[in-house]
Amino acid sequence: MLDLKGYEWSLVEGAWITLQVALLSLVLAMILGMLGALAKLSPYRWARAIATLYTTVIRGIPDLVLMMLIFFGGQMLLNDSLYSINEWLNNYFSSSDPSHEWTEYLPDYVEISPFLAGILTIGFIFGAYMAETFRGAILAVDKGELEAGKAYGMSAFLSFRRILLPQMIRHALPGFGNNWLVLLKTTALVSIIGLDDMVRKGALAAGTTQMPFTFYMAVAVIFLLFTSFSTSALKWVERKFSIHAR
Repeated sequence: MLDLKGYEWSLVEGAWITLQVALLSLVLAMILGMLGALAKLSPYRWARAIATLYTTVIRGIPDLVLMMLIFFGGQMLLNDSLYSINEWLNNYFSSSDPSHEWTEYLPDYVEISPFLAGILTIGFIFGAYMAETFRGAILAVDKGELEAGKAYGMSAFLSFRRILLPQMIRHALPGFGNNWLVLLKTTALVSIIGLDDMVRKGALAAGTTQMPFTFYMAVAVIFLLFTSFSTSALKWVERKFSIHAR
């Protein structure tokens, strides 16, 4: 059994943060994925173009590069924009009132928390993968059933809820499960931007105790537990949604 030298609770806290980041990122990825899939299947060319650009660019850049780009580059861009807006507002009011003095109408500096940045980045990345998964699942649904629903007088929303969505979920589950497992492991990258997740907690403990193998093995075991539980849960869900298909 691994001797964690009293760092057990620290790893548990890190594991809870990792799980929060993963679940919240998944919610964001599902929203972006559904929007992206619908946009790709949209009759509007501009919507298809935006969705295609999104999925192509995001899937073509390494996750680590995107993490650094969004956290550091995005934060710099946001603060430069705030400064420019403040300057514009002061120039505008100074031209109408010469006695007007420099005032900061907006905060001069905004620091994005690593927790929020991690969720936004991972959710944004996997939204592109979810978009392709959901698009394929929608295309796999028999169009004849949707036409039958329309013939029965169903509205577009009712057809989506009663016909398209249940079957789409069944077709999307295998790809969704793979995306979730990869997303869960990708949360290890948030340690790079300073979030005290499980990987960072393990690294700090390893540095303090000079026992890197022990603590990185503990982190690996916890990730393995997360993925094993997820795999079992996904298989159960797939069986539930496959009952009617069988």
